[in-house]
Amino acid sequence: MIFVTGNHQKLKEFESILEIKLSHSDLDLDEIQSVDVEEVAIHKVKQAYELLKEPVFVEDTGLYFEELNGLPGALVKFFLKKLTLKQICSLIKENRKAIAITCIAYFNGAELKIFKGETRGEIAKEPKGTNGFGWDPIFMPEGYSQTFAEITSEEKEGNFMRREAINKFKVFVDKIN
Repeated sequence: MIFVTGNHQKLKEFESILEIKLSHSDLDLDEIQSVDVEEVAIHKVKQAYELLKEPVFVEDTGLYFEELNGLPGALVKFFLKKLTLKQICSLIKENRKAIAITCIAYFNGAELKIFKGETRGEIAKEPKGTNGFGWDPIFMPEGYSQTFAEITSEEKEGNFMRREAINKFKVFVDKIN
């Protein structure tokens, strides 16, 4: 099974939680334009399988703003290319509620499996913190007064949407190994 990612931090996190050494490949996959993180992950995993002809899995995460009817969702990485984090925070005028969703998609040519995790929270009024990457400085998980970029990496990796999705995936991996 090959993990298709170019993010070595993500690879280490998966290996630690799954308690196995993973093969990985940094493929340049098409990124379909969809707000739905599951739809994006399914497209990527099927494309990766076609290129590698081996069982593969991918992970994708989206950030859904309630006030923007779910935008940017899986398109958040494109928002980050065109807008600063401060500009993204200013898009929200009243309802700061948001949901972060991680989707892991596995495909072996015949069987497609999806594993999701979600963390509810809100968008900060301004970016805070230097830990993490991407949109971490603007997302405050429910029950916290800090953004992902202000909490420790260990706490973030142990408690939220990616961990929930990986834990579900681990049950599957343990069964097939």
